[in-house]
Amino acid sequence: MDQELIKKIPHKTIQRLSQYRRALLLCFEQGKTHIFSHEIANIQHITAVQVRRDLMLIGYSGNLRKGYNIKDLIDLIGEIIDSPNGQKVAIFGMGNFGRAIAKYFTGRRSKLTIVAGFDVSPEKVGKQVAGVPCYSVEEAQQIILEEGIRIGIITVPGDQAVETARMMVEAGVKGILNFSPTPVEVPENVFLEEYDMVTSLEKVAFYVKEH
Repeated sequence: MDQELIKKIPHKTIQRLSQYRRALLLCFEQGKTHIFSHEIANIQHITAVQVRRDLMLIGYSGNLRKGYNIKDLIDLIGEIIDSPNGQKVAIFGMGNFGRAIAKYFTGRRSKLTIVAGFDVSPEKVGKQVAGVPCYSVEEAQQIILEEGIRIGIITVPGDQAVETARMMVEAGVKGILNFSPTPVEVPENVFLEEYDMVTSLEKVAFYVKEH
């Protein structure tokens, strides 16, 4: 797919494409070869119209009788989302949450690899934590440069998040996923995604209250 067209795909669509791929992979593993838009919509709890719009946007159309070819659609979404040569990821903060992320994500995507963890605890530094080599935070810049790490995940306590993000940016990280409770700021050339679990839980609580 043309790279200029890929750059114009809205962020929300990219997010949904990732969710579609996850659902499609599960279906494919179960032996299913084709799927209709309404089936994808039911899995993702959205409308079939939205699914069709997203897939039309990336230039993919299905067969009226058989639906979408699951393998072809998985491959096309991979061409759009994944980097051809893969990308390396580091986790800053190898506490309970950092370890959980490492355990969950390892092996799930061939084009994204968690290659390093960073922590301040002497009990973790120099060891494998959840299958990931753990280094001292003081080594971060050197390791990021040597490994060519482009993506960083922040799971440190809130009071360390801003400094951690600054360190990542200075070392050349171009994408940050922030799980800490403290918002961070990055330059325009760095993509930032922040996930606030408290806000998400409060959102769920609100809808439970209303219904």
